[in-house]
Amino acid sequence: MNKKPETGHIEPYTHPAAGWGALKQVAINLVRERVAGGNYKTLLKQNQPDGFDCPGCAWPDREHASTFEFCENGVKAVAAEATSKRVTPAFFAAHTVTELLEQSDYELEQHGRLTDPMVYDAASDKYQAIEWDQAFALMARHLQALPSPDAATFYTSGRTGNEAAFLFQLFVRMYGTNNFPDCSNMCHEPTSRGLPGTVGIGKGTVTLEDFEHADTLLIFGQNPATNHPRMMGELRDCARRGATIVSINPLRERGLERFTSPAHALEMLTGSTTHIASLFIQPKLAGDFALIKAMAKRLVERDDEALAAGQAGLLDREFIERHTSGYPAFEADLRAESWDVLLQESGVPREQIEQLTDIYIKGRNVISTWGMGLTQHKGALKTIQMLSNLMMMRGQIGRKGAGLCPVRGHSNVQGDRTMGIEEKPTKAFLDRLQKVFNFEPPREHGLDTVDSIQAMLDGRVKVFIGMGGNFAMATPDTALTFEALRQCALTVHVATKLNRSHLVLGKEALILPTLGRTEIDLQNGVPQGVTVEDSMSMVHLSFGMNKPASDKLLSETAIVAKLAHATLGSGKVDWLALGADYAAIRELIEKVFDDFHDFNARVAHPGGFHLRVASREREWRTASGRAQFVPHAVDLDTPIHRARALHGERLMVLMTARSHDQYNTTIYGLDDRYRGVFGLRRVVFINQDDLAMLGLRNGEYVDLVSVWDDNVTRRAERFLLVEYDIPRGCLGAYFPETNGLVPLHSTADGAGTPTSKSIPVLLERSAQADT
Repeated sequence: MNKKPETGHIEPYTHPAAGWGALKQVAINLVRERVAGGNYKTLLKQNQPDGFDCPGCAWPDREHASTFEFCENGVKAVAAEATSKRVTPAFFAAHTVTELLEQSDYELEQHGRLTDPMVYDAASDKYQAIEWDQAFALMARHLQALPSPDAATFYTSGRTGNEAAFLFQLFVRMYGTNNFPDCSNMCHEPTSRGLPGTVGIGKGTVTLEDFEHADTLLIFGQNPATNHPRMMGELRDCARRGATIVSINPLRERGLERFTSPAHALEMLTGSTTHIASLFIQPKLAGDFALIKAMAKRLVERDDEALAAGQAGLLDREFIERHTSGYPAFEADLRAESWDVLLQESGVPREQIEQLTDIYIKGRNVISTWGMGLTQHKGALKTIQMLSNLMMMRGQIGRKGAGLCPVRGHSNVQGDRTMGIEEKPTKAFLDRLQKVFNFEPPREHGLDTVDSIQAMLDGRVKVFIGMGGNFAMATPDTALTFEALRQCALTVHVATKLNRSHLVLGKEALILPTLGRTEIDLQNGVPQGVTVEDSMSMVHLSFGMNKPASDKLLSETAIVAKLAHATLGSGKVDWLALGADYAAIRELIEKVFDDFHDFNARVAHPGGFHLRVASREREWRTASGRAQFVPHAVDLDTPIHRARALHGERLMVLMTARSHDQYNTTIYGLDDRYRGVFGLRRVVFINQDDLAMLGLRNGEYVDLVSVWDDNVTRRAERFLLVEYDIPRGCLGAYFPETNGLVPLHSTADGAGTPTSKSIPVLLERSAQADT
């Protein structure tokens, strides 16, 4: 990979989030991507009822959309699709794969849109053009030759629409396996696995309307201004209405301090800003569980105090008695928990816990939101369940203006899971597939992302097919992941732009170019719309409006249909007919999922429709039929504890994070302006007291060395130390540059998500001279 020294600088950012800085970046990105002026109008259709859904984040659209329903990072995503730059067969003829591997992720992104299906030629070390029919025949031969369907694994990115996802899972299950690694495995899997154990379904319980009625918002492990910028509009409105907003995150992020809305002309012209969070709580990494449990413990104590004083209790006993099970055991566990342990493990002073608990108690309508700051830890699943416990104690689930709000990262990552992109499908779902399509689906659970990598390493999986994404760079333990992919007989990537995964090859390899969300999808001369599900379970249609980047592009749905036809034939399912008529796919979806009844008619309404979430209506789909309190102990024997016992205070805990100029693994630029980083990516944020303790200096270069018990050396070289407001013992750095430090099997208990927010590391002075 590219190891050229970076040139850039650190400069504190004193402006509010968004504002004129965001508009400047919008202009820069449109010019950088050479977007034709005629395509600028695309932005006015972004997140509109008659337009297309943003290919970036999964934040929901407003019911009554304004003209400007896009954000800075949404523009970057659209500009990346609407770029006039092209990666043609001539480009590949001029570059070997070995040469391209030396380029940075940013450089690869900047080459532009893929135009033709390509096949790797080992003799020349170059990709060459291939006809679509030949590509499908090559894939079919590999799949048909495998000793078992389980020797193939089928990855899905979150941007895949519902129709393609449904067809993909149907094809793969008819082929004979449940090997469905997907991006959920790497981000919100603890949410998907944790919430069913408490409230019965792995989705949030709020809608966008609930933000209009909330008086308190607790934002855990989330940086909305970068990762879900349109959420800032809701937070702005809540703050101006007088709601109390608390940021609970190791990093104090600028977007939750001050925000100027580009959608409000008066704010832009007058330079006025809105102060968002009134309190910042900074737990140490992996400390959220202990913090939330401390809040629950203090709530019980405060309830005792109120009752002893002859006042009304602070618990919602009616809700607890009518709707829940397991509260006595949960309360007993809280009373027995040590305050010393909770304070030590959370890293939050007692007075701040008192302040935070008081805010929660005073809140009549409380929404708790969270991102990957809660989910990418060893104890992530129990953290989600502890947050559910806390919210149930005061009946803050299943009523207007209150509830649980996991904020998913990628557009339609939740919809893909709804459609059956799931390595652990339920019996009820498989039974319905069997009934509707008259075949026996595989019943054994399949491989998730980490399991797929291990299976490739072991030689158990020989074919990898990726529906979008950048698997090689999104996954943990980069060196091992590269080795795993290179052991495959065939690797296939469906993509819009070139990325590093396309250069980490199996013995044979294909790149299949696809339409972007913004592009017109014509099938037999008829424009097709795809549906997506946002973070709050709204399902709506998305129609592209730009001319496709190449006449050789196929939609994801068409690619799946043609692959299924080539592999299985069309005896049971007329794949090609479905690939040419997405409404027909939706008719099949409604036969499999009761909640999608009258799918085509309901989704035709502006804004689409809301999928019923049982827990929102206080229907609890748990074994007991009630919401379940689940006690959990504080784990004092984690890899971090063991590493600290060996290395003392020199042991640091690293979190990976996005810069403001990236989306997932896609690098749009080299700035992270809200954190004051310009032209750099190999930086590590560190507390000034830790610098002194380690004998290091701000601006010095260090290597990060992962600490794990498998005798494998994992090192990320030459990172610039940047003094930052972060708790002692904690570090922050960008992914994918630091993904190689995450051991493959360091995953969340019960969920399998890589622990990318709690990596034990040591810092060593870089052997390379400073420049």
